[in-house]
Amino acid sequence: MATIFQEGLQQKQKTATSTMRALVFRGPNQIKIEHVSIPKPGPGEALIRVTLTTICGTDLHILKGEYAVKPGLIIGHEPVGTIHQLGVGVSGYTIGERVLVGAITPCGQCNYCLGGDWSQCGGAMGGWKFGNTINGAQAEYLLVPNAQANLAKIPDDLRDEQVVLLADIASTGISAAESADLQIGDTVAIFAQGPIGLCATAGAKLKGASLIIAVESDPVRAQMAKRMGADVVLNFENTDVISEIKRLTDGKGVDVAVEALGTQGTFENALRALRAGGTLSSLGVYSGKLSVPLEPIDAGLGDHKIVTTLCPGGKERMRRLMELVRHGRLDLTPLLTHTFSLDQITVAYKLFGERRDGVIKVAIKP
Repeated sequence: MATIFQEGLQQKQKTATSTMRALVFRGPNQIKIEHVSIPKPGPGEALIRVTLTTICGTDLHILKGEYAVKPGLIIGHEPVGTIHQLGVGVSGYTIGERVLVGAITPCGQCNYCLGGDWSQCGGAMGGWKFGNTINGAQAEYLLVPNAQANLAKIPDDLRDEQVVLLADIASTGISAAESADLQIGDTVAIFAQGPIGLCATAGAKLKGASLIIAVESDPVRAQMAKRMGADVVLNFENTDVISEIKRLTDGKGVDVAVEALGTQGTFENALRALRAGGTLSSLGVYSGKLSVPLEPIDAGLGDHKIVTTLCPGGKERMRRLMELVRHGRLDLTPLLTHTFSLDQITVAYKLFGERRDGVIKVAIKP
């Protein structure tokens, strides 16, 4: 009898140490916490114990079925954690080190990576793997591919909360100004001040814009836009936004317009806000059909540019962003308005999706 009891106890202990809790996508509007096997790192991979992650707007697109991923996938792509195991061939790291891993995990070796298109690693959108083509970060553990290129060590003087948003929304938002080649003194209009738009506002300030115009109707987000660097916030519900942008820019329009929502209406308004020769920097995730109206681009003869950007990733990108935080150039902690445990994540999704209680960004602690 004692032997049977001991065997049963050992089996329970083995199960407890070989499984983890994770948020699994089962189909549109179907997510739940499940117990799944803890992955083991192969050559070039690392396993991290997730200490902080978040819910992203892209996760909502997945949940609603607007962006297709396979059922059974663990979603989420904004991880901070500690190294738990290292696969063969990963050097320069030790077990227990704190690391930030970007949402985009390039291999660093393919033609796209070697050409500087890290986000497109291996092909269109190929750098985005977590919660898209492989299991993601809304779990107790996360398997990191191409770990040598993607584990960014966190300085001891930075807390998890200070760096977690760098994994995706900060890298994405700041990239709007970078992709548009925003110059010192340029004027900028940023349409929508959700998490990505707020980071785009911060990025425009970092790049030296002279006038930053944010477009947002939500009073909480409008106030946060000012905190992130907006000079003017226009409420599209009671203001003719395009006319006001033209007035603020002496009738010309802005040098750079950022679309940070992913709708036909905001895309068109971003075009209409541009000066001749201006650049539309698009960050939104679009679903359905997107069309370009002829009038705001002068029938295609206005020397306008439209650029799109997928979140820049890789450990060097993460290191540079962390240096901005370390030296006081960037503080995104005010965007973390709510914190939930992993067991409460479905409640967090509902809050985030319904934009209740002044939510901007939700932190999840496994």
